[in-house]
Amino acid sequence: MKLTTIYTKTGDRGLTSLVGGIRVSKDSVRIEAYGTIDELSSHIGLLNSLIQKERSTLPSEHPDVITQIQSRNEQIQNTLFNISTYLATDITQTAVPSSAKISHDVIDVLEHDIDTINASLPTLNSFILPGGNILASQCHVCRTVCRRAERRIVSLASSLPEDNTEKFNMDIIRYVNRLSDYLFVLSRKLNFLYNTEEKIWKNSCK
Repeated sequence: MKLTTIYTKTGDRGLTSLVGGIRVSKDSVRIEAYGTIDELSSHIGLLNSLIQKERSTLPSEHPDVITQIQSRNEQIQNTLFNISTYLATDITQTAVPSSAKISHDVIDVLEHDIDTINASLPTLNSFILPGGNILASQCHVCRTVCRRAERRIVSLASSLPEDNTEKFNMDIIRYVNRLSDYLFVLSRKLNFLYNTEEKIWKNSCK
C-alpha cells in the first residue's frame, strides 16, 4: 500500500503557498486571517462534539433543537472553509476560485437564526459573563475567536492597495460579524436548554 506523505518540508523556512502558488511569510496578515478562521472552525467542531457528548443529559423535549444546532454549525464550518479559501487568495494576483464565492444569502440565514433563537430566550437586561454549562462556555470561546478573526480580516482588507480594496468581498466581514452574534445567542440558548442559570455581570464599581 502506497502511503500519502503528510509533510512536504516546503514550509521549513517560514514560507507557505497561497492559492495560485504565490509564496508568502507564515506571519503575514493574510495567513493570520485565514489561520484564525481555521482556529474558529476547530472550536466550532469541538462545540459540536461536546453537544453530542451531552445529548443524553438533555431534557427530553429538546432533541430536535439540538440536531438543528449541530446541523447549522456544520454548515457554518463549510462556509468558513470557503472563506479560508477566499482569504488564501491574493485578489491582486489571482482570481478567486468559484468555490470561495460568499453571497449575502449565508448572512440572511444567520440573521434568521439569530432572530429565531433570540425570540425563544428571556429578555436580557444585563451583561452576562461567559460561562454556565460546558457547552455555553465553549460557545463563548468560539465567539471570542470569531471576533479576533474579524479583526484579522479587517486588517487584511485595509492592507490591500486602494484600487483593490473595493474589490474585497465585504460580505465576508459582514458574515463573520454576524457569526459572533449568532454564537452569543447560541451560548444563551445552550444554557437555557440545559436549565443552567446565566452568570450576570455584577458591577462592583457602582
